[in-house]
Amino acid sequence: MNLAVVLVSPKTPGNIGAAARAMLNMGASDLRIVAPRCDPLDSQAVAMAVHAADLLRSARIYSTLREALADRDLSVGTSARLRADLPPPRHPAQVRPLVRAASAPALVFGPEETGLVNSDLEQCQVTVRVPTAEYASLNLAQAVLLVCYEFLQAQDETAPKSTRTAERKTATREEMEALYGHLHETMALIGYTDAVRARHTLRLWRAMLDRALMSSAESRLFRGFLRQVRWKVEDAARRGTLAGRDARVGDSPE
Repeated sequence: MNLAVVLVSPKTPGNIGAAARAMLNMGASDLRIVAPRCDPLDSQAVAMAVHAADLLRSARIYSTLREALADRDLSVGTSARLRADLPPPRHPAQVRPLVRAASAPALVFGPEETGLVNSDLEQCQVTVRVPTAEYASLNLAQAVLLVCYEFLQAQDETAPKSTRTAERKTATREEMEALYGHLHETMALIGYTDAVRARHTLRLWRAMLDRALMSSAESRLFRGFLRQVRWKVEDAARRGTLAGRDARVGDSPE
């Protein structure tokens, strides 16, 4: 499976190296690091990676999560907490068929101290939570190991193999983020929401449209509709301006 593991702003070199080792254990090889706060090739990271040192050295560095997810067609965030306005985390096994059906899935982990923030989770179609006892805090590498196991090694007893491996052509995250930016502009244009409520409203739209797993063609179709809305609004404004000008020109002097 073409699974990418994305570490967002990791702080400790040892955790990055240990996460690379966990990936190698489970059969993942695409490591992506967003805005690291340390040197991913620090001696501690290489030491903790052990036989995964080559995987660590091939890791790609990105400035933003959006850039790291641009070519992915499914992104799965990780969180142990419920978030307002965001869908609740699901058990990894429930998400497994979705991940295995994707062509280019990504698994996203947040900083050691805080985990993923809401703006990160907004960019993920689904969120998973590793089931634990009351104490839910996991080391970064432990979390990578457990969730990668669920997606790459665990047996899926809910669906036959043929359906798990079927390829699904969905829009990339970059295409969907462009759509959401376009949708946000259109909502402001037509007064659908205001600046205070815009983020909450867009989260609701994200949740609904991400569940649809749009194809690239469907995302373009939706954006075509948004472009037509803008054209209609601007055309109406132009006609109103012309009508007002014509009325002034036609006024008879007293």
